[in-house]
Amino acid sequence: MKLVIAGCFALLLPASLLAQPAAPLQLPYTQFTLPNGLHVILHEDHSTPIVSVNVWYHVGSAREKAGRTGFAHLFEHLMFTGSGHVAEGEFDTLLEAAGGNNNGSTENDRTNYVIDLPSNALELALFLESDRMGFLVDSMSQARLDQQRDVVKNERRQSLENRPYGVAEGQVLTELLYPEGHPYHWPVVGYMDDLTAASYDDVVAFFKTYYAPGNASLVLAGDLDPALVQRRQGRRAGRADHHSRRDAHRGEEADHHRPCAVTPRVSRVADAACAGSRRRRHGLGRLRPRGREELAPLQAARL
Repeated sequence: MKLVIAGCFALLLPASLLAQPAAPLQLPYTQFTLPNGLHVILHEDHSTPIVSVNVWYHVGSAREKAGRTGFAHLFEHLMFTGSGHVAEGEFDTLLEAAGGNNNGSTENDRTNYVIDLPSNALELALFLESDRMGFLVDSMSQARLDQQRDVVKNERRQSLENRPYGVAEGQVLTELLYPEGHPYHWPVVGYMDDLTAASYDDVVAFFKTYYAPGNASLVLAGDLDPALVQRRQGRRAGRADHHSRRDAHRGEEADHHRPCAVTPRVSRVADAACAGSRRRRHGLGRLRPRGREELAPLQAARL
């Protein structure tokens, strides 16, 4: 009956209204590239006091080598286990204390990491992203690699091997569609033997090759001022843009400042994490001693 009434109502509408095309979707954005090569896209939306931070690394399983598959997905896990100035477990603790959440995903051609949080905690997210982009290897160990390797193996068992038709859907079909040697031939999660054979040096080399600002895109969308973000970043251009410069800046690490509370609303957990750093600078401690605002932490990633 409802469908009949709706149909009759539609017949009463003028033909001109029915023929009107839908308004085009408007999604204004600003984009630029930092001196270190990081591609930045900004979208302003003040409908809610929330901002989304999405770091998109242009690397997925297609960049792996035969016999060493599963590395891209393995790093999706390793990137959440701590970095040079963020202890294991603090990545989630700090974000949850500020009211945020995070996740990541891996495909054939990309790996992305997303953080959604209140806009007044934006610099916390940028600090965490910059630290794992620039200093993940500093905290990585054989034990941590082995731990996450086992997690990935269990994920493969759960999603492929122990699920009805899981291997057929997630592995056999891709092997049949793409010939051996094609970068899409193997599953994104990798082969079990390859994960077992991966050495610490193999994994570090993969990170240093692909996890650099020049191979990443950063999207900030939400309650922000694009002009302010770009202007503040432009006043203090970063110096380092690739791995070869890391050793030259080792002396600056002693003056590194941990992220501190963004506003009084951020819980005591975030405050406790930066108890060793008493200096406040408009909310968050900066990655570099001279300080940068908004995009500063990612600009200062010393790769």
